[in-house]
Amino acid sequence: MFSFFKWFSKDIAIDLGTANTLVYARGKGIVLNEPSVVAIDTHTGKPVAYGHEAKAMLGMTPDQITAVRPLKDGVIADFRITEHLLRYFIRKACNRNFLVRPRIIIAVPFGITEVEKKAVKDSSLSVGACEVTLVLEPMAAAIGAGLPVSEPSGNMIVDIGGGTTEVAVISLAGIVYSRSIRIAGDEMDEAIIQYVKRKYNLLIGLKTAEIIKKTIGSAYPLESEKIVEVRGRDLAGGVPSVMKVSSEEIRDALAETVFAIVDAIRVTLEKTPPELSADIIDRGIILTGGSSLLKNLDYKIKEETGLPVALADDPLTTVALGVGKLLTDTDLLKKIAVE
Repeated sequence: MFSFFKWFSKDIAIDLGTANTLVYARGKGIVLNEPSVVAIDTHTGKPVAYGHEAKAMLGMTPDQITAVRPLKDGVIADFRITEHLLRYFIRKACNRNFLVRPRIIIAVPFGITEVEKKAVKDSSLSVGACEVTLVLEPMAAAIGAGLPVSEPSGNMIVDIGGGTTEVAVISLAGIVYSRSIRIAGDEMDEAIIQYVKRKYNLLIGLKTAEIIKKTIGSAYPLESEKIVEVRGRDLAGGVPSVMKVSSEEIRDALAETVFAIVDAIRVTLEKTPPELSADIIDRGIILTGGSSLLKNLDYKIKEETGLPVALADDPLTTVALGVGKLLTDTDLLKKIAVE
């Protein structure tokens, strides 16, 4: 009977990110990748849009609709809205209906508190999960990157997402040392907004800041520096205005955030046992997460640490692939599950 129901089960793994949520379905791979955004009707309190559709509304909604991101720094900031978001993602991933309540594995930041763990579990159970297992993001990222996490050797992973940067040294299916800072892609966007506001007296939105970051943002000098036009509202005149901003300026704007990430890596290396440090010298540091795609960030980390640095094959999906693999590797899941 158990095998019969398991056949119809829609077991899924979720990378519940501050910026984007990815869902991996057993036997299918990644079936959903959408922004972690919900548009709410403020008069009724009910959601009117999710994911891509809701993100398109950021900064453009009328008074009665507000587009919000219910996760902050990788964890739940608004319990009720997160339930709506999870229900939408789970039902969409399971084609809206499922004969058997799904088993769900969710990746969470290393620095998550007990209260935050309970919020993630309760939200998932409330939308139909029969069982919820939490695993730490750096471990999921290492598994997704194909690192030999179960071997008695040192593996260093740096997962830079929207809300958090997770740095970890892993050996024998355990995290030997990890450092989690709530500084990542969102702080990069905010740094660009503040820089443009301070230098040019121009107010820009989050979407514009993100475009600037992806277009000309970098952590280390580019071979060919670039200039882009930035459109926003002039704070003095209150009218729309256009300014030109260079990649050197944006690099300066991002310098403090990049330094915080590099410092977290440096501290982790200092705390790593000597036996495992030797392995890291040979294998280097693996970068994952969407914000690891900041141009020349790998060069910057290599310069600061003197170690080999490489991007995972697909940084955006590494964590989701890692938790997805755990749906069929129950032995490893038992070893690394968060209590």
